[in-house]
Amino acid sequence: MEFAYNNSYQASIRMSPFDALYGKQCRTPFYWDEVGEHRLEVADDVERTKEQVKVIRERLKMAQDRQKSYANNRRKDLQFEVGDGVSLKLLPWKGVVRFGRRGKLSPRYIGPYEIAKRAGPVAYRLALPSDLSRLHDVFHVLMLRKYISDPSHVLEEQPIEL
Repeated sequence: MEFAYNNSYQASIRMSPFDALYGKQCRTPFYWDEVGEHRLEVADDVERTKEQVKVIRERLKMAQDRQKSYANNRRKDLQFEVGDGVSLKLLPWKGVVRFGRRGKLSPRYIGPYEIAKRAGPVAYRLALPSDLSRLHDVFHVLMLRKYISDPSHVLEEQPIEL
């Protein structure tokens, strides 16, 4: 398994790991008799290895930049202020804490909750009610969504006639 991995082509560095490490393709036992004797020239090997490392670093940087551009395509920089209303995403606690319905009809977000404090560059502390005291009150920004109140969803009190 290791032999197969070390000799397979890797798109990010555009060569096999064995080729990157030793500067040549690995020969399987079938071709060992073709190797013959050869002189090792250490200085040339060192220079070739340095060049190979430089090429690999450049290729890895290009691959990382390409992957970063795809990842950042739809990413939004979310920031909230203390006192903002947010809804909390439920997925990580699915099966641990139940909020009303189960399965497909269960709510994706609960809230609104008020942001009590900014706990870090991408983390916020929420003012949670006492029934959610078993949850940690600091959440990553990706677990929060800005709460926008909709006045059409608020019902006015109707007088009850007896």
